[in-house]
Amino acid sequence: MVRQDQISNDLANAATPGYKADRAAQQSFGSMLLANSATGQSIGSLGAGPRIAEQVTDLTPEALRTTNEPLDLAIAGEGFFAVQTPAGVRYTRGGAFQAANDGTLVDQLGNKVLGTDRRPVQVQADGTVDAKAVGIFALRGATKAGDGLFTGTPAGAATGEVRTGALEGSGVDAARTMVDMMASMRAFEAGQRVIQTIDQTLGQAAGEVGRLS
Repeated sequence: MVRQDQISNDLANAATPGYKADRAAQQSFGSMLLANSATGQSIGSLGAGPRIAEQVTDLTPEALRTTNEPLDLAIAGEGFFAVQTPAGVRYTRGGAFQAANDGTLVDQLGNKVLGTDRRPVQVQADGTVDAKAVGIFALRGATKAGDGLFTGTPAGAATGEVRTGALEGSGVDAARTMVDMMASMRAFEAGQRVIQTIDQTLGQAAGEVGRLS
């Protein structure tokens, strides 16, 4: 179910600039040793099932595509844009920005984009923005915070470079993700059939025991 949720979210963001896909790593619980309760003789072990060990986000920079829009910005290399939100400073790789009424650069949600001095970036009179004025920050422990934003610990200036008139592509291969979704659905359906079979077997066993004289 976790994998299905992640794949569905990936497909929904296959065209979202700067989107980063999530992955879940599974791990088995420890096995339980079974024994005959009457004699104490060892019978074998029983696995306690899988669990989600961790969920990680693939932050690998993606290829840039040219849009020729003056307020579209992309980061070539490592780093994040910083935006001022009502909840505090957040970080993003999505650079589909626009000009606010007060002449500042904002994202699609109206959050102000911050410069190297952590102050709002100003859009110039000709409708462009100075790429050198836009802050690019390194981030430790980047964690998704929704709407393409991340939280984390700032670690100074990043090594990436701002490109104007371009956007970073989504970190989702739509065709491969569709194949992954079909495979995941088949595995999920197989698990359901196993549970149904066990349920029917238990039901039959209970009925047979009930008919014994």
